[in-house]
Amino acid sequence: MKIVVTVKLVPDPNGEKKIDPTTKRLVRTGVETVINPYDEYALEAALQLKERVGGESSVTVFCMSPEALKESLRKALAMGADGAVMLSDPALEGSDVWASANAMAHALKKIGFDLLIVGGLTDDGSTGAVPGALAEFLGVPCLTNVRKLDVADGRLRVERETDGGYQEVSGALPMLITTALTIGEPRYPSLKGIMGAKKKAIDTLTVADLALSDGVGSNGSKTELLSFAPPAPRGKGQVLTPETPASAASTIFEFLKEKKLV
Repeated sequence: MKIVVTVKLVPDPNGEKKIDPTTKRLVRTGVETVINPYDEYALEAALQLKERVGGESSVTVFCMSPEALKESLRKALAMGADGAVMLSDPALEGSDVWASANAMAHALKKIGFDLLIVGGLTDDGSTGAVPGALAEFLGVPCLTNVRKLDVADGRLRVERETDGGYQEVSGALPMLITTALTIGEPRYPSLKGIMGAKKKAIDTLTVADLALSDGVGSNGSKTELLSFAPPAPRGKGQVLTPETPASAASTIFEFLKEKKLV
């Protein structure tokens, strides 16, 4: 069974984030780059499944990122992934959700997979739209918010978190799933894993390798950021001391009405 996990390299969530006023893109230079925290849960789910299935099962990490960040993928290899593939090309710069999913789908078709596991969100963009777009481009079913998964007789069986509990769903492979944070805490890389990661290969693909001539980068994107501004500073709070509960309720209602919240 070939399991592929998508990983995004993002600025350290604990660091200060800035947007370049000229390019209108998140500044990624001069800050520490880490694996998107949500993707670590996806990788943990893949490693757990590989351990249960056994046999010839493998876990490959896939990432679309500048090649300069290549070594940041070593942590995923140290956690237990068997190998990694990076899609890297200057032509991909400025890709929005649609263009990113398009390029990633072409690469994933070339790599091949039985099960594709994707983190539910990314710490930088947080659109949550890439998994659905990927499934559409790849032509595979998509199950979201998976908290448990297993494979039997060529079918994937999962539990999906819902607002009221969970659903039990099954389907034939190949398939794409996104993971919930309840899938299990990501493991820490062991010393043996860290040493072994140095010997594992990280293969690189380019736009030319995928025969992609358009639909990527800024020119292939469907959206454009025209302007941005920091949120207005929060003003001082207003303290009122109504004489009766009825007048307090009336004051609150008028305030909400003024703000067009009721």
